[in-house]
Amino acid sequence: METKKLIVQQISKITIPLSDKAQSKLLSILHCSELKKGELFLKEGEVAKNIGYVYKGMLRVFYYKNNKELTEYFAYEQKFFLSIESCFRKTPSHLIIEALEPTVVYSLLYDEFIALSQEDEEIARLYRFLMESSLIISQRKIDSLRFETAHERYNRLMKDDPEIIKRAPLSYIASYLLMTPETLSRVRANIL
Repeated sequence: METKKLIVQQISKITIPLSDKAQSKLLSILHCSELKKGELFLKEGEVAKNIGYVYKGMLRVFYYKNNKELTEYFAYEQKFFLSIESCFRKTPSHLIIEALEPTVVYSLLYDEFIALSQEDEEIARLYRFLMESSLIISQRKIDSLRFETAHERYNRLMKDDPEIIKRAPLSYIASYLLMTPETLSRVRANIL
């Protein structure tokens, strides 16, 4: 219980400040999952039901295209993750969420979170904050892929998310940056 309380306090610090009452409500719908390295939090074809928060470890959100794995997002300590379309529309997810390390995830069941947001303005503001943040992350990634060179994308990742560079396999980083492993090696060789 103490860890769950700590998680809610962390969420309140990194998102929007929440009163003790709102934190208590959030605590009531927070669930813990422990994943082994390689274990899936969400399988392709499942309907996503959670907004996840990484307490410890690292996850990769990816999908298959033409029999190739393409990494969409990495989540590590104090990062949120979800399969937006699947959660919103209750449709099977194309995304897969896999633990890259032993990982502890605290999640909010989406339907319970929505119900709370309809009765509590603070929780509603938290929900809006999380959705806006998710949209901004998606927009930044799309803009980066559209307007930046491979070298610029890698430099941005080193600056904005050095944890990914330190902890994720290079093949996953290459797919995240939409480049081949060979291109990533050339980019890294020019930096080192």
